[in-house]
Amino acid sequence: MNFLVQNSFPMREWHVQHMEKTIIKFVTGLSADANRWEKRQNKRYGGLANVCKQIGYDIKHGVTTEQVLILLQKIRNDSSFSNLQKNDDSMERLNELDKHFLSSKQEIIYAIGDSVHI
Repeated sequence: MNFLVQNSFPMREWHVQHMEKTIIKFVTGLSADANRWEKRQNKRYGGLANVCKQIGYDIKHGVTTEQVLILLQKIRNDSSFSNLQKNDDSMERLNELDKHFLSSKQEIIYAIGDSVHI
């Protein structure tokens, strides 16, 4: 007998890739020679709140918070991201993302911990 297995997150890989691209794009920031259109688009859609909203959407569709934190650590430590590691502004934006997702992870652990004690 063949049973059909439900795939709860059919586009999980796409969302993982989207999360990676979104984080790298945010951490990289605008180039020094960005034109007016790029600056306006970055101002409109490239802020921390919008990036966190996009990543939150990806998390809702199968990406785990651990995968986000692993990518942030990889950007911080891997030699393939050395150009970002040398840039102080990029590291500052990376720290902002770290704060956001570490605090949300701690809130989840705290909420789970509270429900266990009840």
